[in-house]
Amino acid sequence: MSTRRRVRSGALAFALALLVAGCTGDGSGGVKGTPGAAGLRDPYFPKLGNGGYDVGHYALTLAYDPATGRLDGRAEITAKATQDLSAFNLDLAGLTVSEATVDGAPAAVNRAGNELTLRPREDIDDGAEFRAVVTYGGVPQTLTDADGSKEGWLKTADGALALGQPTGSMAWFPGNHHPADKAAYDITVTVPAGVRALSNGVLTSEKKTADGHTTSVWHTAEPMAGYLATLAIGRYDTSTATALGKVPVLTAADPTVAPQSAALRARLPEILEWETENFGPYPFAAAGAIVERPGDVGYALETQTRPVFPLSSFDTPTLVHELAHQWYGDSVSPASWKDIWLNESFATYAEWLYAEDFENTPAQKSFEKAFADEDAWAFPPADPPAAEDLFGTPVYQRGAMVLHKVRQAVGDDAFYEILAGWPAKHRYGNATTEDFTAYVESVAGEDLQELWDVWLYGDEKPARP
Repeated sequence: MSTRRRVRSGALAFALALLVAGCTGDGSGGVKGTPGAAGLRDPYFPKLGNGGYDVGHYALTLAYDPATGRLDGRAEITAKATQDLSAFNLDLAGLTVSEATVDGAPAAVNRAGNELTLRPREDIDDGAEFRAVVTYGGVPQTLTDADGSKEGWLKTADGALALGQPTGSMAWFPGNHHPADKAAYDITVTVPAGVRALSNGVLTSEKKTADGHTTSVWHTAEPMAGYLATLAIGRYDTSTATALGKVPVLTAADPTVAPQSAALRARLPEILEWETENFGPYPFAAAGAIVERPGDVGYALETQTRPVFPLSSFDTPTLVHELAHQWYGDSVSPASWKDIWLNESFATYAEWLYAEDFENTPAQKSFEKAFADEDAWAFPPADPPAAEDLFGTPVYQRGAMVLHKVRQAVGDDAFYEILAGWPAKHRYGNATTEDFTAYVESVAGEDLQELWDVWLYGDEKPARP
């Protein structure tokens, strides 16, 4: 997570390989559909995500009333079947479904915990595109993660904040919420007079209705994992700029923290310029940041195109970290939550590189500091023991140490080729740890198994850096 620093800031194939297999005979030589899997067997969240289909687009139409805390929503999900489907699941926590249709026809609805099962009137053929529409509402839940952090729908003093890493996006809309299934988004939000609704991507429309409400439409064309979707509702001071000659930048801050955050928010285009020089072309059509009061959220998160920060974490290293995630984690996303170190190692190493370039602190010095931190050696970064460890110190600091050892092994020229080449190779997709190690070795032209064994997978701290 990005910087939940409370210790702490080829993939579709992975998902599809875990689906319930094919079709069964109907006794007459034909076939009939079978239900899609109720989960993708992620090592830490086996019920997260759903099998049998691949989402291409979410159109969310939402209305929120801060006074009552009620959210009313309509989710239109356009997907492609990856098997003959008799039924399929969506992840949804808490909210009540009033109606569901598939391709315009009513669908049977069943709930079991966070699993919402839709059974269409007719089976869906393998390879067919279909459209599911779910109408729902209620007071969204705040979820408590295994490590004690809060996610999902966070009530704030003047509105709400939706954050979804690792599972909280299901608290405010139904969908396929495993990061292996990424999609484009259009999010339309209506809120009462006096507050605004901010989300990912480009603001395409913002209009006041006859009764004084405001309806905003946000468009994200590039594929996005559900956990990176955000919705911020409240009073905000906003600023606009342009980065990289063409990318619109929108930053927003709660009025109580706007003055303190203004100077750093204004530096966002400059930091993006530096990151583009190191990491390759910026992958999205928009950029920005949202800064909240510390009491509204306890950590920063790399929500796509518009990271979220509490004022207490809004500093230069954390901004560098969360913006680096736009390449590492957002554009190229983990194939499973076991691969989260790929996100956090690169974002942490971006901090080290920034300090090297602008603060006269060589990356080697940052490496030595991380090496001396005993918390960094609690477990291998590529193998967190449990869900509560996904955002632990080894994922960040030892993960960055892995990258530094790669840099030492291959030299700066090859290393900087890796920095830009890795997100280019998997742009808008997903990747595994095995994909990464194979890619590094292909660029380096050598076997680095000893490095992986010691630094990435090893249980013991080496005798010296």
